[in-house]
Amino acid sequence: MGRQLKQERFALTLPFRTGGEKLLQYIWQLQYFNKSELRTTTGEELEIIFPGKLNTNQGPDFIQARIKIDNTILVGSIELHLKTSHWNDHGHSKDPNYNNVILHVVFEDDEPPASLPVLELQPRISNLLLERYSDLMNSSYFIPCGHSVSQVKEITWLSWKERLVAERLTRKSANVLRLLEESKGHWEETFWWLLARSFGMKVNSDAFESVAKSIPISILGKHKNQIHQVEALLFGQAGLLKGAFAEEYPKLLQREYAFLRKKYDLATVHDSIQFLRMRPGNFPTVRLAQLAALIQNSVHLFSRVLEIEKVTELRKLFGVTANDYWHYHYQFDQASSFKKKVIGSNATNNIIINTIVPVLFAYGALHKEEKYKARAINWLEDLEPEVNFISRGFAALGVETKSAFDSQALIELKTQYCDDKNCLRCAVGNMVLKSQD
Repeated sequence: MGRQLKQERFALTLPFRTGGEKLLQYIWQLQYFNKSELRTTTGEELEIIFPGKLNTNQGPDFIQARIKIDNTILVGSIELHLKTSHWNDHGHSKDPNYNNVILHVVFEDDEPPASLPVLELQPRISNLLLERYSDLMNSSYFIPCGHSVSQVKEITWLSWKERLVAERLTRKSANVLRLLEESKGHWEETFWWLLARSFGMKVNSDAFESVAKSIPISILGKHKNQIHQVEALLFGQAGLLKGAFAEEYPKLLQREYAFLRKKYDLATVHDSIQFLRMRPGNFPTVRLAQLAALIQNSVHLFSRVLEIEKVTELRKLFGVTANDYWHYHYQFDQASSFKKKVIGSNATNNIIINTIVPVLFAYGALHKEEKYKARAINWLEDLEPEVNFISRGFAALGVETKSAFDSQALIELKTQYCDDKNCLRCAVGNMVLKSQD
């Protein structure tokens, strides 16, 4: 009696739950139901020879399926609904895309027999699976499976993290290739835009990218041997050389910028630079000064990145220090105690992880050079893990991060799966649902 009541409860609640039909697709695709003595709702013997391929385009849920009803083998599509009545509710009877459906699979049969064969799954699906799915969808943990994620075996994590990192880099590569198209295929220019964006950090990323796009890399190359001219271009285009200054250095930059802006007819950048709620070491003035020092060191940065194999060598590329003025300043006209403005280890790691690795991976993907894709992943494995809200959240649940490879995988898991409760597409979620404990 208790089992029957549970089934009736799920029969009532599942159709109204977010993702109910996705769960039904998942159950059908993996055949997670009792297949013994299958019959249609009208009593015909039914055999599932092949459940079909999930259809990601318009039309029935599964295509190219093969079934046997009594002694007749049928080949065609299969449509899934929570209730039989949804076939007509969704207008499928008048839609030619559904003319080749050979079986209607439903969770609950709520209509009299129709001409289309119907298979009801409700009595054949494990209540344990439904209960676990309900727990995941209603979970208020940091991640839906927070109560059981620590029990997932390491072998599952290893293969799943590889998939997550590949998905993350592929998605980031799409943005790199979009910018490459915008730059008309110029890799150095594209890399310059993305590098500048990373120096802007979250608050000023858009503004720094706009500044970079307003100054072609070819112009920077002409002035790279004069650090004050590079700074004049960057600070001027960022709108930080306006007003009256007391000190000689910002006055010099103003004069240089006025000349260079007119010479190159530089476009105005409308994004404003923000200083609020930042530590002085992260002020955009300091970041722009460090970026200028990096440009002085080498304009053709991406070419150098392509030649580097070890992440230790890559770190050295960012071992630059802003010019002497910034050792005593965080902003123009505001003197401070002496402190060299070097690019710190954490900042370097962030640039490598979020900018250099995706660009190198995208380059390898576009040119079908697997060595660059493999190198990008190896760099992630050789870098320390990121410490942030997500890594701390997983650590509290017993999920360890040993490298940037791990932390990037967990960021992808949290943002692309857990936050939207895409547990059915997640290897960890699948293990939780299938567990026999």
